[in-house]
Amino acid sequence: MLELLDITAFGALHTAIAIVGALAGFTALVLHREIRVASRSGAVFFWFTIGAAVTGLFIFRRDGFGAPHVLSVLTLVVLALGWFAERRRALGGLSAYAAPLLYVTALFFHFIPAFVETLTRLPLGAPYAAGPEDPRLFGPIGSAFVAYLVAVAWQAWRVRGAARRLAPSLRAQREG
Repeated sequence: MLELLDITAFGALHTAIAIVGALAGFTALVLHREIRVASRSGAVFFWFTIGAAVTGLFIFRRDGFGAPHVLSVLTLVVLALGWFAERRRALGGLSAYAAPLLYVTALFFHFIPAFVETLTRLPLGAPYAAGPEDPRLFGPIGSAFVAYLVAVAWQAWRVRGAARRLAPSLRAQREG
């Protein structure tokens, strides 16, 4: 089966790790309305996304270090920034916004290689896209980007609403 899909065992392992990470990210969004390493699903998302990014650095399907490897490095940077924002409050008051937005960004990053690799292999014998530069990929990736923008707006709105609800109680504590 792997030969039919033109994928190595290592590539299949990488794909499985990435799928678990993406599903855990969606689970965190559904259950907790945000991705946080503090939740079980958020931790699974975080670590499996790191696993997908690291294993992706060792896949060279299209000759040498390229855009997929840059995306892996960028994913690792985004996750590290999200972790520092969540755990260390590295950005002060902006950390409440930064962590969920960075994690949603990492979730979006899953979809770029997912669409490229899936749609350049399937359907078998007549793939949807001829290669990673095929303009037909703009539609699926563009749709994922629009969903990402909606998720970012939702996360920012949600965090801002939570901050507004907390503000009166904090004010009362200071005055009391």
